[in-house]
Amino acid sequence: MSSKDKLYHLLVNQVPGIRERYRTKRKEVSGWGKIWIWVYLIGLNISYYVFRRKSLEVSEKYPYYEERRLYTSGSESSISAKIRPEELARQLEEYDVISFDVFDTLIFRPFSEPTDLFFFLGDRLNYPDFKRIRMEMEWKARERKYKKSKSYEVNLEEIYTVLSQETGIDGQSASAMEIELENKFCFANPYMEKVVKLIREKGKRMIITSDMYLNTEQIKVLLKSCGYSEFDAYYVSCDLQRSKSEGNLFEYIKAAGGSKKNYAHVGDNYSSDIKNAKKHGFTPFHYVNVNAAGEPYRPYDMSAITGGTYRGLVNAHIHNGMNCCSREYEYGYIYGGLFVTGYCQFIHQYVKEHGMDKILFLARDGDVLSKAYHILYPEEDSKWEYVYWSRLAALKLSAGYYKYDYFRRFLYHKVNQSYTLKQIFASMELDDMLQGLCDSERYTAETRLTDQNVGKIKRYLMYHWETVLGHYEEQLDAGRKYYDRILDGCMHAAAVDIGWAGSGAIALDYVVNREWKMGCRITGIVAGTNSCNNEEPDTSETFLQSGRMVSYLYSQRENRDIWKLHDAGKGHNLYWEMLLDAPMGSFKGFYPDVCGECRCEFKEEVLDSERIRKIQQGVLDFVRHWQSVFGKCGDLGRISGRDAYAPMVSIERGSNAFFQEIKDLEDTANVE
Repeated sequence: MSSKDKLYHLLVNQVPGIRERYRTKRKEVSGWGKIWIWVYLIGLNISYYVFRRKSLEVSEKYPYYEERRLYTSGSESSISAKIRPEELARQLEEYDVISFDVFDTLIFRPFSEPTDLFFFLGDRLNYPDFKRIRMEMEWKARERKYKKSKSYEVNLEEIYTVLSQETGIDGQSASAMEIELENKFCFANPYMEKVVKLIREKGKRMIITSDMYLNTEQIKVLLKSCGYSEFDAYYVSCDLQRSKSEGNLFEYIKAAGGSKKNYAHVGDNYSSDIKNAKKHGFTPFHYVNVNAAGEPYRPYDMSAITGGTYRGLVNAHIHNGMNCCSREYEYGYIYGGLFVTGYCQFIHQYVKEHGMDKILFLARDGDVLSKAYHILYPEEDSKWEYVYWSRLAALKLSAGYYKYDYFRRFLYHKVNQSYTLKQIFASMELDDMLQGLCDSERYTAETRLTDQNVGKIKRYLMYHWETVLGHYEEQLDAGRKYYDRILDGCMHAAAVDIGWAGSGAIALDYVVNREWKMGCRITGIVAGTNSCNNEEPDTSETFLQSGRMVSYLYSQRENRDIWKLHDAGKGHNLYWEMLLDAPMGSFKGFYPDVCGECRCEFKEEVLDSERIRKIQQGVLDFVRHWQSVFGKCGDLGRISGRDAYAPMVSIERGSNAFFQEIKDLEDTANVE
């Protein structure tokens, strides 16, 4: 290794943050700038080694955890509040000619960066690192064009001519695939779609003005596929060798259309569409780029493809200006939609791979999950059911075997929390046994459960254990009748829940097979497990290891960084449970009705069903949007558990103001 290489290795490669910053800056300079880049590199090393700037240890592009700020002053969509489409249309109608930009104005791509499309093209071509290569080839094509004609404006054919020469890819077929993908993914901006429709009704002249490598005919087809009718004229930079960025495209339009007419131009790029339009005699109307508006609030600690598509969809929906959404709706759409979509994908794939006969979405968390599953997999409606089951019902029906858990949850988890014995025995539905305890221990119904008396109460119940179990015999029989129909003919079923210990699925498996003798194996599928911050972090490890339970978001075995981050003590469980809350009371249990059949009872709880409905609506709208765009993309549309968790990290590590806002939502929603 030469002295120069050794110096480079010492200054650049030792610290990830320095290496990334140097390489990024190095791409931006040439010629004499190379001297200054060494000064910059030495400065970074001094900052790290002398002034102990530890932030340089972490990559800016790949932070260890998301540090994006949260918008806490109301709904995020309010940032992009605009005049109504009707008002913008009225203002534009005052002009003789109305010009529209195309991308990020009339139509959206479902990506936070337009070049994310190349990931999907690279998959079609079976070509590694295609996104970066495609971007490099475009720049090479522009450089070649400039040397020949002093213009950087190239078309798709010219780009793929260079790409074909530099790679083994057939340029003609690859460029056709790119156009096909553009037409597949792009969709109309609902705000501008309404504006164009209103102006069209007035018979005004509307034209397209675009700096783009797609030619006029390709853009015509693309706009049509997004639902737009024919425009009066198309002015595209690669065809005319003029551009908005240079300003000469605006001059060309005026010369072609008449210099005495008054022109308006609508676009998202502040430099090209606003400053240059105004400079060349067009009245500009700025439509703020949705990705620029949403970028400060979107997570980037995600995989490239899922992260880009997630950010693009959210920004396009939240910041298009069509509507101001409620905070509850946004909570569901922004933070819950990706998780629910990915969780349903995970459930579908796991059930398919393991040949399961039935999916049981357990109440209440399974309510919105089952609705999302129907959207994603409507052909499987006969394969799943939303079923009644709860921690309370499980404790009672499995008390004979899970006695330890029975006492832990009914007694020890409630010690020193001001619960009276009357409340405790009522929760266990043992009201008639309370007087016997009071007589033997000289308690009253209002005696508080404390660490001083909990042992005596447990011993009393243990002594009368057969009587305790006798209280639940009718419920066991009623529950059997309920599940008889649901599990008829099933040999293996999945029980889906939010988590966290996974006791719901394990208890159901015990009751189904040990008490009811139905012979149907139950595998638990949970969103997340107890984390390392829980007092009982190993509760489900045996079942996770054996495969009787599987977790989507994280566990000790998968995504351990999230397993270490997630903390129920900080309310993290609550944030996830709120996303899956349902507008009905908690399930209390199974009881015989007057005909001897099963009657399901629920707790009478005060629920803000409207707020829950808004959260669910946000979740389900995201599911629909994701499915409409990526439903046929196979594994490229699959969402990993780590990616699904990423948006919520911003909340869990966010400001106190945002925490309080979420807490306010929780106050109106019941949590078991």
